[in-house]
Amino acid sequence: MNLIYRIAQNVSFIYFKLFHGFEVRGLENIPKEGSFILASNHLSFFDPPALGCKFPRNLHYFARDSLFFGPLGFLIKRLNSIPVNRKNLDLKTLRLVLKVLGNGNPLLVFPEGTRSRNGKPGSPQKGVGLLVVKSGVPVLPARIEGTFEIFGPGKIFPRIGKKLVLSYGNLYPNSTIDPNPDEEDRYKKIGDRIMAAIYSIEQS
Repeated sequence: MNLIYRIAQNVSFIYFKLFHGFEVRGLENIPKEGSFILASNHLSFFDPPALGCKFPRNLHYFARDSLFFGPLGFLIKRLNSIPVNRKNLDLKTLRLVLKVLGNGNPLLVFPEGTRSRNGKPGSPQKGVGLLVVKSGVPVLPARIEGTFEIFGPGKIFPRIGKKLVLSYGNLYPNSTIDPNPDEEDRYKKIGDRIMAAIYSIEQS
């Protein structure tokens, strides 16, 4: 991890702990080595820093490609961000992602592709299924609770005092998430299994 990444982790954790009683569960489920996809529900812009601030590995993230310019671009590159066109997972991005995973790093993915507009689970996009198939890596589900109430879509300022809980689940082998290469609508069903794994994690 570089210095900017570590500083961002510490600042994020201090904020979440002081103002939202941040509670993290299941850190022992995070593999100490090897690549995997960290898959989480998505409720707020706060989700990526919350998922990463106590993560003991060099976690990589997707970020909108239009952000990779100027000072902001310099910063997010050092936060292990990967530029992506939200409307299309192109071949260049796929190759970059597979290189990150091939180097043994974990990658954060939101299967729904965007934040929930009502705090409820959305439908997974086929892109996460594509990543699972092409990478062959296991999947670690995570469930985040409270960020919709704290800073969900439509909110201008975070709501101080609202509780934030993050739970990491058990690691799923790739063969469990993708058991049948010949099944119909393979990518969608992979996404459905991942979403089911996320919401099978016990709530607070």
